[in-house]
Amino acid sequence: MNIIQAIIIGVVQGLTEFLPVSSSAHLVFAHNILNVESSLAFDVFLHLGTLIAVVWYFRYDIIKMLKSWWLSIGDLLQGRFMQGFREDPYKRLAWYVILATIPVGIVGVLFEDAVDSLFAGALYVPAFFLFVTGTILYLSQRMPGGNINLHNITKKEALFMGLGQACAVLPGLSRSGTTISAGLVAGLDKEFAAKFSFILSIPAIFGAFVFQLKDIGSAMDANFLPILLGFVASIIAGYFAIKWMLDLIKNKSLDIFAYYCWIVGIVVFMGSIAHIF
Repeated sequence: MNIIQAIIIGVVQGLTEFLPVSSSAHLVFAHNILNVESSLAFDVFLHLGTLIAVVWYFRYDIIKMLKSWWLSIGDLLQGRFMQGFREDPYKRLAWYVILATIPVGIVGVLFEDAVDSLFAGALYVPAFFLFVTGTILYLSQRMPGGNINLHNITKKEALFMGLGQACAVLPGLSRSGTTISAGLVAGLDKEFAAKFSFILSIPAIFGAFVFQLKDIGSAMDANFLPILLGFVASIIAGYFAIKWMLDLIKNKSLDIFAYYCWIVGIVVFMGSIAHIF
Protein backbone atom coordinates (compact mmCIF):
# COMPACT_ATOMS: atom_id res chain seq x y z
CA MET A 1 0.00 0.00 0.00
CA ASN A 2 1.46 3.35 -1.02
CA ILE A 3 0.95 6.77 0.59
CA ILE A 4 -1.85 7.91 -1.76
CA GLN A 5 -3.79 4.66 -1.29
CA ALA A 6 -3.39 4.90 2.49
CA ILE A 7 -4.67 8.49 2.59
CA ILE A 8 -7.67 7.62 0.40
CA ILE A 9 -8.61 4.69 2.63
CA GLY A 10 -8.10 6.85 5.73
CA VAL A 11 -10.47 9.48 4.34
CA VAL A 12 -13.01 6.78 3.41
CA GLN A 13 -12.85 5.35 6.93
CA GLY A 14 -13.18 8.75 8.60
CA LEU A 15 -16.12 9.88 6.47
CA THR A 16 -18.10 6.66 6.35
CA GLU A 17 -17.67 5.81 10.04
CA PHE A 18 -19.99 8.71 10.86
CA LEU A 19 -21.96 9.33 7.67
CA PRO A 20 -24.84 6.83 7.38
CA VAL A 21 -23.39 4.92 4.44
CA SER A 22 -21.50 2.03 6.13
CA SER A 23 -17.77 2.21 6.67
CA SER A 24 -17.42 -1.58 6.42
CA ALA A 25 -18.95 -1.69 2.93
CA HIS A 26 -16.95 1.28 1.66
CA LEU A 27 -13.68 -0.06 3.00
CA VAL A 28 -14.32 -3.35 1.19
CA PHE A 29 -15.16 -1.41 -1.98
CA ALA A 30 -12.10 0.85 -1.61
CA HIS A 31 -9.73 -2.05 -1.15
CA ASN A 32 -11.14 -3.74 -4.25
CA ILE A 33 -11.02 -0.58 -6.38
CA LEU A 34 -7.46 0.26 -5.28
CA ASN A 35 -6.46 -3.41 -5.45
CA VAL A 36 -4.77 -3.35 -2.06
CA GLU A 37 -4.95 -5.47 1.07
CA SER A 38 -5.17 -3.73 4.41
CA SER A 39 -2.81 -4.76 7.20
CA LEU A 40 -3.90 -5.35 10.77
CA ALA A 41 -1.71 -2.44 11.88
CA PHE A 42 -3.45 -0.12 9.42
CA ASP A 43 -6.90 -1.24 10.60
CA VAL A 44 -5.88 -0.58 14.20
CA PHE A 45 -4.70 2.94 13.41
CA LEU A 46 -7.84 3.70 11.36
CA HIS A 47 -10.01 2.77 14.35
CA LEU A 48 -7.81 4.87 16.62
CA GLY A 49 -8.15 7.81 14.22
CA THR A 50 -11.94 7.75 14.19
CA LEU A 51 -11.95 7.25 17.96
CA ILE A 52 -9.82 10.38 18.43
CA ALA A 53 -12.12 12.33 16.09
CA VAL A 54 -15.33 11.55 17.98
CA VAL A 55 -13.77 11.91 21.43
CA TRP A 56 -12.32 15.31 20.53
CA TYR A 57 -15.57 16.56 18.99
CA PHE A 58 -17.63 15.61 22.05
CA ARG A 59 -14.88 16.20 24.60
CA TYR A 60 -16.95 18.52 26.80
CA ASP A 61 -19.89 16.10 26.95
CA ILE A 62 -17.54 13.20 27.62
CA ILE A 63 -15.82 15.05 30.48
CA LYS A 64 -19.23 15.78 32.03
CA MET A 65 -20.30 12.16 31.58
CA LEU A 66 -17.14 10.78 33.17
CA LYS A 67 -17.39 13.15 36.13
CA SER A 68 -21.07 12.38 36.60
CA TRP A 69 -20.51 8.62 36.27
CA TRP A 70 -17.80 8.75 38.94
CA LEU A 71 -20.10 10.75 41.20
CA SER A 72 -22.84 8.17 40.66
CA ILE A 73 -20.49 5.48 41.97
CA GLY A 74 -20.19 7.59 45.12
CA ASP A 75 -23.98 7.91 45.19
CA LEU A 76 -24.23 4.13 45.02
CA LEU A 77 -21.96 3.72 48.02
CA GLN A 78 -23.99 6.32 49.94
CA GLY A 79 -27.34 4.72 49.08
CA ARG A 80 -28.60 7.66 46.98
CA PHE A 81 -27.94 6.31 43.51
CA MET A 82 -31.49 6.71 42.16
CA GLN A 83 -31.81 10.26 43.48
CA GLY A 84 -28.62 11.32 41.71
CA PHE A 85 -29.65 9.34 38.62
CA ARG A 86 -32.92 11.27 38.37
CA GLU A 87 -31.36 14.68 39.06
CA ASP A 88 -28.31 14.62 36.76
CA PRO A 89 -28.93 13.97 33.02
CA TYR A 90 -25.24 13.25 32.44
CA LYS A 91 -25.32 10.47 35.04
CA ARG A 92 -28.20 8.92 33.13
CA LEU A 93 -26.48 9.43 29.79
CA ALA A 94 -23.29 7.74 31.01
CA TRP A 95 -25.15 4.68 32.28
CA TYR A 96 -27.38 4.53 29.21
CA VAL A 97 -24.33 4.47 26.93
CA ILE A 98 -23.02 1.51 28.95
CA LEU A 99 -26.43 -0.19 28.72
CA ALA A 100 -26.70 0.42 24.97
CA THR A 101 -23.19 -1.00 24.39
CA ILE A 102 -24.02 -4.40 25.91
CA PRO A 103 -25.86 -5.80 22.83
CA VAL A 104 -22.99 -5.16 20.41
CA GLY A 105 -20.56 -6.64 22.93
CA ILE A 106 -22.64 -9.83 23.18
CA VAL A 107 -22.96 -10.10 19.39
CA GLY A 108 -19.23 -9.50 18.93
CA VAL A 109 -18.30 -12.28 21.35
CA LEU A 110 -20.89 -14.88 20.32
CA PHE A 111 -20.91 -14.37 16.56
CA GLU A 112 -17.36 -13.22 15.80
CA ASP A 113 -16.57 -16.06 13.37
CA ALA A 114 -19.90 -15.75 11.53
CA VAL A 115 -19.46 -12.00 11.07
CA ASP A 116 -15.85 -12.43 9.95
CA SER A 117 -16.97 -14.92 7.31
CA LEU A 118 -19.38 -12.35 5.88
CA PHE A 119 -16.58 -9.79 5.60
CA ALA A 120 -14.48 -12.34 3.76
CA GLY A 121 -17.29 -13.12 1.31
CA ALA A 122 -18.20 -11.69 -2.08
CA LEU A 123 -19.00 -8.02 -2.66
CA TYR A 124 -22.72 -8.72 -3.04
CA VAL A 125 -23.00 -9.24 0.74
CA PRO A 126 -22.06 -5.66 1.80
CA ALA A 127 -23.84 -4.35 -1.32
CA PHE A 128 -27.09 -6.01 -0.24
CA PHE A 129 -26.86 -4.66 3.31
CA LEU A 130 -25.98 -1.22 1.97
CA PHE A 131 -29.32 -1.31 0.12
CA VAL A 132 -30.96 -2.29 3.44
CA THR A 133 -29.25 0.70 5.09
CA GLY A 134 -30.80 3.01 2.49
CA THR A 135 -34.24 1.55 3.12
CA ILE A 136 -33.90 1.94 6.90
CA LEU A 137 -32.80 5.56 6.47
CA TYR A 138 -35.63 6.36 4.06
CA LEU A 139 -38.33 4.87 6.28
CA SER A 140 -36.98 6.50 9.45
CA GLN A 141 -37.24 9.94 7.82
CA ARG A 142 -40.99 9.36 7.47
CA MET A 143 -41.50 8.85 11.21
CA PRO A 144 -43.27 11.61 13.12
CA GLY A 145 -40.85 13.95 14.87
CA GLY A 146 -39.98 13.07 18.46
CA ASN A 147 -39.06 15.27 21.42
CA ILE A 148 -36.95 12.91 23.52
CA ASN A 149 -33.59 14.45 24.35
CA LEU A 150 -30.83 14.45 26.97
CA HIS A 151 -33.27 15.36 29.74
CA ASN A 152 -35.97 12.73 29.18
CA ILE A 153 -34.34 9.76 27.44
CA THR A 154 -35.04 6.46 29.20
CA LYS A 155 -33.41 3.04 29.19
CA LYS A 156 -35.97 1.84 26.63
CA GLU A 157 -34.80 4.26 23.91
CA ALA A 158 -31.14 3.76 24.79
CA LEU A 159 -31.43 -0.03 24.59
CA PHE A 160 -33.35 0.18 21.30
CA MET A 161 -30.49 2.19 19.77
CA GLY A 162 -28.05 -0.31 21.25
CA LEU A 163 -29.87 -3.15 19.50
CA GLY A 164 -29.58 -1.18 16.25
CA GLN A 165 -25.85 -0.87 16.80
CA ALA A 166 -25.60 -4.62 17.40
CA CYS A 167 -27.30 -5.31 14.06
CA ALA A 168 -24.78 -3.02 12.35
CA VAL A 169 -21.94 -5.52 12.81
CA LEU A 170 -23.17 -6.88 9.47
CA PRO A 171 -21.03 -5.64 6.58
CA GLY A 172 -22.83 -2.88 4.72
CA LEU A 173 -25.28 -2.07 7.49
CA SER A 174 -24.29 1.42 8.62
CA ARG A 175 -23.71 1.79 12.36
CA SER A 176 -24.55 5.49 12.42
CA GLY A 177 -27.45 5.08 9.99
CA THR A 178 -28.96 2.19 11.92
CA THR A 179 -28.60 3.78 15.36
CA ILE A 180 -29.86 7.20 14.24
CA SER A 181 -32.83 5.55 12.52
CA ALA A 182 -33.53 3.49 15.65
CA GLY A 183 -33.46 6.69 17.69
CA LEU A 184 -35.93 8.41 15.35
CA VAL A 185 -38.26 5.39 15.49
CA ALA A 186 -38.02 5.47 19.30
CA GLY A 187 -39.05 9.14 19.35
CA LEU A 188 -35.75 10.93 19.86
CA ASP A 189 -35.25 14.47 18.66
CA LYS A 190 -33.29 14.31 15.38
CA GLU A 191 -30.26 16.22 16.65
CA PHE A 192 -30.06 14.25 19.89
CA ALA A 193 -30.48 10.95 18.03
CA ALA A 194 -27.36 11.79 16.01
CA LYS A 195 -25.46 12.99 19.08
CA PHE A 196 -26.31 9.88 21.10
CA SER A 197 -25.38 7.71 18.11
CA PHE A 198 -21.93 9.29 17.85
CA ILE A 199 -21.25 9.11 21.59
CA LEU A 200 -22.46 5.50 21.54
CA SER A 201 -19.85 4.76 18.89
CA ILE A 202 -17.00 5.52 21.33
CA PRO A 203 -17.06 2.28 23.35
CA ALA A 204 -17.79 0.28 20.17
CA ILE A 205 -14.83 1.76 18.27
CA PHE A 206 -12.63 1.50 21.36
CA GLY A 207 -13.59 -2.17 21.75
CA ALA A 208 -12.71 -2.88 18.11
CA PHE A 209 -9.41 -1.02 18.58
CA VAL A 210 -8.45 -3.01 21.69
CA PHE A 211 -9.57 -6.29 20.12
CA GLN A 212 -7.32 -5.73 17.11
CA LEU A 213 -4.47 -4.31 19.19
CA LYS A 214 -3.90 -7.59 21.02
CA ASP A 215 -3.14 -9.35 17.72
CA ILE A 216 -1.03 -6.66 16.13
CA GLY A 217 2.28 -8.33 17.05
CA SER A 218 4.78 -7.86 14.26
CA ALA A 219 2.27 -6.21 11.92
CA MET A 220 4.02 -2.88 12.43
CA ASP A 221 6.50 -3.09 9.61
CA ALA A 222 8.44 -0.75 7.37
CA ASN A 223 5.16 0.56 5.92
CA PHE A 224 4.87 3.03 8.79
CA LEU A 225 4.57 6.28 6.81
CA PRO A 226 1.45 5.24 4.83
CA ILE A 227 -0.10 3.97 8.08
CA LEU A 228 0.65 7.27 9.83
CA LEU A 229 -0.79 9.41 7.00
CA GLY A 230 -3.88 7.22 6.71
CA PHE A 231 -4.33 7.59 10.48
CA VAL A 232 -4.14 11.40 10.27
CA ALA A 233 -6.53 11.42 7.30
CA SER A 234 -9.08 9.35 9.25
CA ILE A 235 -8.97 11.83 12.17
CA ILE A 236 -9.52 14.89 9.97
CA ALA A 237 -12.19 13.26 7.79
CA GLY A 238 -13.98 11.82 10.84
CA TYR A 239 -14.12 15.16 12.64
CA PHE A 240 -15.62 16.96 9.66
CA ALA A 241 -18.03 14.09 8.96
CA ILE A 242 -19.45 14.45 12.49
CA LYS A 243 -19.77 18.22 12.12
CA TRP A 244 -21.44 17.89 8.73
CA MET A 245 -23.90 15.24 9.93
CA LEU A 246 -24.98 17.24 12.97
CA ASP A 247 -25.53 20.35 10.81
CA LEU A 248 -27.35 18.34 8.15
CA ILE A 249 -29.70 16.41 10.42
CA LYS A 250 -30.68 19.63 12.19
CA ASN A 251 -31.96 21.33 9.05
CA LYS A 252 -32.44 18.75 6.31
CA SER A 253 -33.49 15.19 5.52
CA LEU A 254 -31.13 12.24 5.31
CA ASP A 255 -32.85 11.02 2.14
CA ILE A 256 -29.78 11.87 0.07
CA PHE A 257 -27.87 9.15 1.92
CA ALA A 258 -30.71 6.68 1.37
CA TYR A 259 -30.59 7.32 -2.38
CA TYR A 260 -26.81 7.03 -2.35
CA CYS A 261 -26.92 3.68 -0.51
CA TRP A 262 -29.52 2.34 -2.93
CA ILE A 263 -27.57 3.38 -6.02
CA VAL A 264 -24.18 2.14 -4.81
CA GLY A 265 -25.70 -1.04 -3.35
CA ILE A 266 -27.48 -1.93 -6.60
CA VAL A 267 -24.50 -1.11 -8.82
CA VAL A 268 -22.02 -3.12 -6.72
CA PHE A 269 -24.49 -5.98 -6.24
CA MET A 270 -25.17 -6.30 -9.98
CA GLY A 271 -21.47 -5.97 -10.78
CA SER A 272 -20.60 -8.64 -8.24
CA ILE A 273 -23.25 -11.04 -9.55
CA ALA A 274 -22.16 -10.42 -13.17
CA HIS A 275 -18.56 -11.14 -12.17
CA ILE A 276 -19.59 -14.50 -10.70
CA PHE A 277 -21.26 -15.56 -13.92
